[in-house]
Amino acid sequence: MPSLPRVLLVAPDRSYRTGAYVRAAAELRIELTVASWGRHPLAIDSNGIRLDSESVDHAFAQIQKAAAQKPFSAVIATDDVTVPLVKGISEKLGLPTNSSRALRASTDKAAFRTACFEQGLPSPAFFVVRAGEPVDPSFERVGFPCVAKPLSLSASRGVIRCDTREELLSAVVRIRQLLVQENSEAGQEILVEEYLPGNEYSVEALLHDSQLEILAIFEKPDPMTGPFFEETIYVTPPQLDTPTLASIKTTLNTMAVALEFREGPLHAEVRISEGGIFFIEVASRTIGGRCGKVIKFLTGASLETWVLANAVRQSITPRETSDAFGVMMIPVSQAGVLRRVEGITNARKVQGIVSVEVDAREGQKLTPWPEGGPYPGFIFSRGSNAMEAASALRAAHEELVFVTAPEFSVKVA
Repeated sequence: MPSLPRVLLVAPDRSYRTGAYVRAAAELRIELTVASWGRHPLAIDSNGIRLDSESVDHAFAQIQKAAAQKPFSAVIATDDVTVPLVKGISEKLGLPTNSSRALRASTDKAAFRTACFEQGLPSPAFFVVRAGEPVDPSFERVGFPCVAKPLSLSASRGVIRCDTREELLSAVVRIRQLLVQENSEAGQEILVEEYLPGNEYSVEALLHDSQLEILAIFEKPDPMTGPFFEETIYVTPPQLDTPTLASIKTTLNTMAVALEFREGPLHAEVRISEGGIFFIEVASRTIGGRCGKVIKFLTGASLETWVLANAVRQSITPRETSDAFGVMMIPVSQAGVLRRVEGITNARKVQGIVSVEVDAREGQKLTPWPEGGPYPGFIFSRGSNAMEAASALRAAHEELVFVTAPEFSVKVA
């Protein structure tokens, strides 16, 4: 009897994605080993590895020892923070992985812009404000409106549209304050780039041996015009004609080849304007939050199932459906300390709603964008088309009331 394929999942302590991968591995009959930085190894049938957070070399040695006992077929990162380590592990074990150029583009927005420019890919004008330096006359190369953003934060946190020089100077100060609060390892550098008008989309794809497979293209029906860019509604399939869908795939494939993305999940944010298709960012990971659940509604298999199957070269046949599906990342309308959430039952009764999942708890601090934080919850819908799925999400959201109290600072003498 052939042995089960073995996959190493590298996850930060308490990653919300780990459980979904564990369930998917069980369904696919894959032996999953989870390596993490927690106080105790996340053991699945006594098969977990507690990584040494103080030494990358020691972490490599731990995993090489485990691989010597029984080789891994693939190594997968759950989150942005584990992507660099997974690349190093894959190289040590002789497993397929992305290039160093792809790693830099995936984890550093300025490196992505530079790589696109060097490879002749469509890219807005941009410059980088270095740590501790003022915004010099370089802003004239970009013009207004422009967008300022930190190099590493996700979920559009710290992303601010600026229509004037004064707004840009203010945005730089605000982003630096956010980075200090986050204790960001990426430092204080800020990317400033030309604002791209147009409709925005998100693409979930997989790569195996440099072959690209699109899982879903999400439309963002709410205008993403700023001044902040909090994600709200995603719906799929998008309201795009066949030639445009084909162009997105062709352009994404061109970018992946040029930047040497070869293996694993690929998440991309795209704007389509009169000037063509532009990538806002790209990452060698899956979509964040709980949005990946929409993939299961659409295809019949979870996003984690697709990623694991791709890693061990198992095929999946997606189910066919003519329906559209949507997800709303519940926005934070005002800052405060959560007291209660009203209207959940009524929201769940809205026609077309699949589920309403509120994660925020009493006493939790809610922070609006651009500083942002964890979304307070998610709403999922199903409809006959994208507009119907989006309308159901908006109607359900209208039923919800987040009752908050002001936050007070207390000084202890």
